[in-house]
Amino acid sequence: MNSLARLRRSFGAKLLAAQLLVVVAGALTLLAVALSVGPILFHRHIRDALGVVPPDVARHLDTAFSQSTLAALGIATAASVVTALAVSWFISARVTRTLGSLAHASVAIAAGAYETRVPVAGEDEVAKLASSFNEMAVRLETTERRRRELLSDVAHELRTPLATIDGYVEAVADGVIQPDERIWAAVRTEVGRLTRLADDLQKVSRAEERQLDLHRAPADPAALVEAAVAAAAPGFGAKNVTLEHETPSALPRVAVDGDRIGEVLANLLENALRHTPPGGRVVISAAARTDGVELAVADSGEGIEPAHLPRIFERFYRVESARDRASGGSGIGLAIAKAIVEAHGGTISAESAGSGRGTTIRVTLPTNV
Repeated sequence: MNSLARLRRSFGAKLLAAQLLVVVAGALTLLAVALSVGPILFHRHIRDALGVVPPDVARHLDTAFSQSTLAALGIATAASVVTALAVSWFISARVTRTLGSLAHASVAIAAGAYETRVPVAGEDEVAKLASSFNEMAVRLETTERRRRELLSDVAHELRTPLATIDGYVEAVADGVIQPDERIWAAVRTEVGRLTRLADDLQKVSRAEERQLDLHRAPADPAALVEAAVAAAAPGFGAKNVTLEHETPSALPRVAVDGDRIGEVLANLLENALRHTPPGGRVVISAAARTDGVELAVADSGEGIEPAHLPRIFERFYRVESARDRASGGSGIGLAIAKAIVEAHGGTISAESAGSGRGTTIRVTLPTNV
């Protein structure tokens, strides 16, 4: 509070001093001009109007002129000082009020109260400063919320495989079960889940921080699609899900890292396969658009309610809490895809008509080769 009071006094004092300096400089300039130039012009006009006047009359006129000039300057200076005081008080109150709010809000945010905001009034620079501060606070609050969610999700993801491994190890150590191939296979499966989780977290973190080593080169979108289909075909065949691709000829080339975009398509196809029941159908296609080339993966699977669509690219977000976990997904595949696409300057989006009506993921890549 003392620092805020010092800030207010300091700013107000400086502003008032600046205003008074302008007023005093103006008054002294007017006085100097009036006393040096004014009498000469006054005497000239007197001579032109009255001719030669007696000395006592001239002295009387000079005194009257000087007194009236000084009185006018005094009144003008006093009015200017009063105006300067009023303007200084108004501006300093306006600015220090906002600065005080910013100071209090900064302390609150530093203490962890990320929901703190400052009032915004008007459209001037002070209001823009307050608005920018609020935007920063919103981003900090969002980042902190996601950090907490990430820690909670990671802890949840780690708990299940670690508990399974610990249970098997304890049972073997106590002699309750014998360490046969079935036990080791179960342990290896859980270790694999932990390894995939660690790898996926590293990938999405590097991609989101723009730390991926992208080796861009002109690439044919049709070739990217065909390579992704060839790699995913065995998994689709094993689940009895039809995988088709549609790629028109003469598509414009895209400047991408082929391996990274292949990883994106692999993630999208894996996600579509996971949520499409046997007998279903997945189509991956490529098409030219005004802003680039669009790659789309459309499935006839479970679908997504509109309320969930904006969040499906967040780490660990699941439409149903146990759905991906039960089917072996880490919940990070779409987040990785989004980060890689955006690192290429592209966009990714999802659309669905609702539960049971399939989902389409669209990736748009720029064509500036």
